Amino acid sequence: MTGQHILISEVGPRDGLQSIKSIMPLAAKKAWIEAEAAAGVTEIEVGSFVPAKLLPQLANTAEVVRHARTIPGLTVAVLVPNLKGAEAAVAAGAHKITIPLSASETHSLKNVRRTHAEMLDEVRGIVALLRGLPVAERPKFEGGLSTAFGCTIEGVVPADKVVALAAALMHAGCDEVGLSDTTGYANPAQVKDLVRRVRAAVGEHALSGLHLHNTRGLGLANVLAGLEVGISTFDSSLAGLGGCPFAPGASGNIVTEDLVFMLEAMGLQTGIKLEKLLAVRRILRDALRGEELYGFTPDAGLPLGFIQESA
Repeated sequence: MTGQHILISEVGPRDGLQSIKSIMPLAAKKAWIEAEAAAGVTEIEVGSFVPAKLLPQLANTAEVVRHARTIPGLTVAVLVPNLKGAEAAVAAGAHKITIPLSASETHSLKNVRRTHAEMLDEVRGIVALLRGLPVAERPKFEGGLSTAFGCTIEGVVPADKVVALAAALMHAGCDEVGLSDTTGYANPAQVKDLVRRVRAAVGEHALSGLHLHNTRGLGLANVLAGLEVGISTFDSSLAGLGGCPFAPGASGNIVTEDLVFMLEAMGLQTGIKLEKLLAVRRILRDALRGEELYGFTPDAGLPLGFIQESA
């Protein structure tokens, strides 16, 4: 495992900002994305194409996407709840789009106001849209299985349901699927079991990423479990901002700074320069006054003698 490259996908500008009351100024969003890219982050979920009345924090996503597209080497990702959102994402120039399909149908109705069947119809519509584009212009399309490890409304979500929905997403035309611990319910044994089950159904190539939360302090432990079963992409949020506004009590994305430190300390390669990454917090501190910023590594600092080989 030592020396392996792990992709860190920063989701703070979307998942982080949608979950707080403060509205970050557009200039600060652009500065945040630029600074993380300069630190070596190569994929950033910069926003979501949802109605501004629902999430005013993300009202300027199209402009953010267009700006992020000017940053060399950066994969610009966005979340879309439906075909209309996908059309807007394509028009703005996103490289990657993710549609959230909640394994808990109750959460799906709260989050996107659609049943599983209706969401799969949206997926098929998006696939048709993307296949109508020249191959070089098609964004990667991920089906994100939200509440895959449990739901604050329904409670236990059967693994068989998650596996069936993953297979349905791939059958509908998604390029890949991802598993999301939207509510912070997952534990390491569950992570390994569910990854193995989903991969057995859709193929190892179709599942490479996890979106994990640290709500109950198991975020990094769950990352380790994911690494043990071959996961190579992890979502995280600078300063631990974020959660899900439609899942009560689901606060706590993994802190990007802590995740990068752990991986680099283990001898894995992220390509992210920790000192530069830690400095990005100043942008958040200045633009989101009053919002709590999390992270053990930023508080404690880097250990004496720590040398980041990949920096």
